[in-house]
Amino acid sequence: MATTQQVRFKGDPVEISPGFPDVGQQAADFTLTGQDLGEQSLADYGGQRKILSIVASIDTGVCATSVRRFNERAGQLENTAVLIISADLPFAAARFKDAEELDQIQLLSTFRHPEFARNYGVSILSGPMAGLCARAVLVLDEDNQVLYTQLVDEITHEPDYEAAINALE
Repeated sequence: MATTQQVRFKGDPVEISPGFPDVGQQAADFTLTGQDLGEQSLADYGGQRKILSIVASIDTGVCATSVRRFNERAGQLENTAVLIISADLPFAAARFKDAEELDQIQLLSTFRHPEFARNYGVSILSGPMAGLCARAVLVLDEDNQVLYTQLVDEITHEPDYEAAINALE
């Protein structure tokens, strides 16, 4: 059995599920819930490059900042879908997206599909954030091969936006 991984939350270690993808690996298909309560799968973005920005909740300052930053950059990327994945309810995600005028990203929820966090090795298993997703970024090519990964070692830190974007060049 695979061992759990660790990241930190405000300096304290928290365990997360094993299985975070490696560069060169084929990304596992998934189903998540969109803002319209419809199901979205990885296959729905076929033929596009993808940035998966996985966050705990858009209701936290760092997560909200990362959503805004990826939205800013997404409009400059050709043939690329930027998917923000969290456990937030689709209603909250829609309000946030509308209030912030974010039109370059898709907000997807794990609330009906908690297996996503387990399958992608980002499920927080201990600490005050247990049940949410650890902060991570994956960049996939058109065929869903993993080009770049970052499992952010401190949940309260922002990801490396430039490294993720540069993986597409």
